[in-house]
Amino acid sequence: MKQFISFVIKEAKHIVRDKRTMLILFGMPTVLMLLFGFAISTDVRNVRTIVVTSQIDNQTRAAVERLGASEYFTITATVATPREAELMIRNQKADLAVVFGHDFASRHSGVQFIVDGADPNMAQQWTNYAQGVIANVGTGPVNSKMLYNPQMKSAYNFVPAIMGMLLMLICAMMTSISIVREKEKGTMEVLLVSPVKPIMVIIAKAIPYLVLAFFILIVILLMARFVLGVPIAGSLVWIIAVSVLYILLALSLGLLISNIAKTQLVALLLSAMVLLMPVVMLSGMMFPVESMPKVLQWISAVVPPRYYIEAMRKLMIMGVGIGEVLKEVIILAGMTALFLSIALAKFNTRLE
Repeated sequence: MKQFISFVIKEAKHIVRDKRTMLILFGMPTVLMLLFGFAISTDVRNVRTIVVTSQIDNQTRAAVERLGASEYFTITATVATPREAELMIRNQKADLAVVFGHDFASRHSGVQFIVDGADPNMAQQWTNYAQGVIANVGTGPVNSKMLYNPQMKSAYNFVPAIMGMLLMLICAMMTSISIVREKEKGTMEVLLVSPVKPIMVIIAKAIPYLVLAFFILIVILLMARFVLGVPIAGSLVWIIAVSVLYILLALSLGLLISNIAKTQLVALLLSAMVLLMPVVMLSGMMFPVESMPKVLQWISAVVPPRYYIEAMRKLMIMGVGIGEVLKEVIILAGMTALFLSIALAKFNTRLE
């Protein structure tokens, strides 16, 4: 047991001494949290809006004032014809034009939206927001109720996704590189002929990354709560428990990659191809899985972060119990057992 602890301490010291590794482990989560939380935002704010109307009556004036008073739209001009508004949008002087018909005052209808559709998702959001504001003219405050995310903050969506991406990359990539580094230096053979069993050597190399990943998880949760204002509505115990299971899955995947790769470069390339792109594109981090083509939905079914991100959104944002994420937990546990079994089966105690 003392020898095993000595291996763990040795690996921990090696990680701490490597300043670049420490910078990646703690710098990357901080930067990405701030980047996705503040810089990269899908929130609707300050949409440059043109009002198109040939007559200003009380109802039309109330609608325009309501648009201008909201934090979503900024009235930049008022024109008489839709053609003028379209030209301004084509010249990048506006994002949205609201065209009021002659019968708007009497029927509260006859409204047309001309929108810059270069970004379809944002264009749809602008239109929906404008419809919501105009539909409530003369009826008092907006009476719709947005559950879980009343302020429509994009950070609510990004934070669980960032957790899934960071924990996967840090645990899997760093673990695989650490083991492959020993192979390249020729020190793995020395470790394997030591009194400690080979499997214990691998576990000893993975434990420091498990501990670091746990601290990174705590840092992410603290930043999410106190910097980005994202609530932690569910049980913190279950959030941490599911996250630890996910970390074990990532470590198992890193061990599997280390068995396949012969050099650190190959390990990095495999990590990038197997982990980074699928995590970003197919896990539901940036784009809803339901909106993807069927083929990509099938492929995303084998991407582990998809289930962790879904579980975290339910636990953190919706505040549900563990029973509501039991499906995701079972899938993550099954994948962990599968990756670990394959990795251990392929692990060869004799270096070729």
